[in-house]
Amino acid sequence: MANREALRELQVRLASRLQAARTEGLSVSSWLAVETAGQYYLLPLAQSGEIFPWVTVQPVPYTQSWFLGVANLRGGLVGVADLAGMLGTTVTRTEQALSEASLLAFNAVLEVNAALLVDRLAGLRGTDSFVSSEPPAPESPAFFGTTYIDAGGARWQELNLQILSQHPAFLSISA
Repeated sequence: MANREALRELQVRLASRLQAARTEGLSVSSWLAVETAGQYYLLPLAQSGEIFPWVTVQPVPYTQSWFLGVANLRGGLVGVADLAGMLGTTVTRTEQALSEASLLAFNAVLEVNAALLVDRLAGLRGTDSFVSSEPPAPESPAFFGTTYIDAGGARWQELNLQILSQHPAFLSISA
């Protein structure tokens, strides 16, 4: 009986906090901010999955240089792509740099057993974190979204992981 009352109180508190957030117009984070090869990216939270520390990746022969191989993440084999390499930046990482890197899995809803290697997680961001924005350039890849500029002048490129996961370049891992 006491457990039911405690649960009910928790539900009431959560409902009131959600209502307060709606009425006060509090900013909601909508992106996971990451850094790789000195570039800044915004990955939609709804399309991002679990974050893992670097694990040993088993190379797969005859694949693109940016496809690092497969890793065992929570008992499942996942293809690991180097985000910087896939976007055209050649990066040589030391063991120390890899030990500080993270693997960001795609959300299970996207039905893609893949993860992206990123150098650094930079937290959560919402539109209120930026002072201006620019639409994607006409020649940019289809998975590039808006570019946001923060108060320090850093440019953050939004990446649509759903479009990326279906993009022919991402799906064509064979060399």
